[in-house]
Amino acid sequence: MDKIYLDYAATTPVDSRVLEAMLPYFSDSFGNPSSVHRYGQRAEAAVEDARETVAAVLGCRPEEVIFTSCGSESDNLALRGAALAVRQQTGANWILTSRAEHPAVSKTAADLEKHYGFHVEWLEVDEFGRLLPEAVEKAICKETALVSVMYANNEIGTINPIREIAEVCHRHGVLFHTDAVQAAAYLPVNVDDLGVDLLSLGAHKFYGPKGVGALYVRKGTPLLPVLTGGGQEGGRRAGTSNVPYLVGLGEALRLTAAEREARAAHVRPLRDHLIGAVLESIPEARLTGHPAERLPNHASFVFRGADGNALLQLLDAAGFACSSGSACKTGNPEPSEVMTALGLPREWGLGSLRVTLGAQTTAQEVEQFLQALPSLVEKARRR
Repeated sequence: MDKIYLDYAATTPVDSRVLEAMLPYFSDSFGNPSSVHRYGQRAEAAVEDARETVAAVLGCRPEEVIFTSCGSESDNLALRGAALAVRQQTGANWILTSRAEHPAVSKTAADLEKHYGFHVEWLEVDEFGRLLPEAVEKAICKETALVSVMYANNEIGTINPIREIAEVCHRHGVLFHTDAVQAAAYLPVNVDDLGVDLLSLGAHKFYGPKGVGALYVRKGTPLLPVLTGGGQEGGRRAGTSNVPYLVGLGEALRLTAAEREARAAHVRPLRDHLIGAVLESIPEARLTGHPAERLPNHASFVFRGADGNALLQLLDAAGFACSSGSACKTGNPEPSEVMTALGLPREWGLGSLRVTLGAQTTAQEVEQFLQALPSLVEKARRR
């Protein structure tokens, strides 16, 4: 049997149209955008075209887009850069976030607390992994420097009420960041509609190349650079621009915005069928994440008494590529922070499985997976 890829939340293949747009900038137009000659001018023009493309999708000014190396760097720059700048201006020293965030946010917040003297308040999520506006309203105060809440959860697919949380933050004059790395493939990312001050993207989640991302920073938002050196990105992020990858980011995001509804319409019925069949065919199985407010390609489960890592190995041997949650968590013998934040006991949290669909997923592949999964879960329970 051919291998079947069901881990699109971890990464996606580069769209052939994206690759075609990138290729000239590896060879023919290889100049450094910081150079003043024609080679550099052509490269600079490509970078700025990509910036304009990203800005058009986000509904912002091109100068509000900072290019980075990935979504994790965008999260780091948002938290470190904004929190440090706000504290410098006002003395505010608290960061509000949750344990259900991607490690790029939660570990950065913890690092700011441990090494930089910030205080972090870890907000509780509900049983579906949602962070509700009421939790932010209860915790926010004049000492809050920044609030960071992800748009959609990478492990369980839950979509957070970002617009409502942003309104709470702005009533209190507090900056709001959202990690939209997982969400951008299927959800609208117009920054004015969302009301965010900072928003992170990573190209490889929506059929662009790995190793490139972007951070939206609303005009007037204070931000200290984390990476210093040259004057690239308006002095906010130093480093030679990765021209072909930035071109790829722009083209991938453009295609995603243009094809978002069609892509969602393809995966949603497959996902719904998959969720229903798994819950019906496997005893002591639970859906994790919100049953309705979730990404259209995302199915995630826990199986009581199963070894999640053993299940992944069994699935891989049977020809299926899946995940136990965040790709950053695979191999960890303990339940992820997200499973713990949901309040799941260890006997459930250790048996997590994430199945995420994509443009290449077929109904036949889903059926093959559903036929194989029940017996593999039973084997994982005996380990």
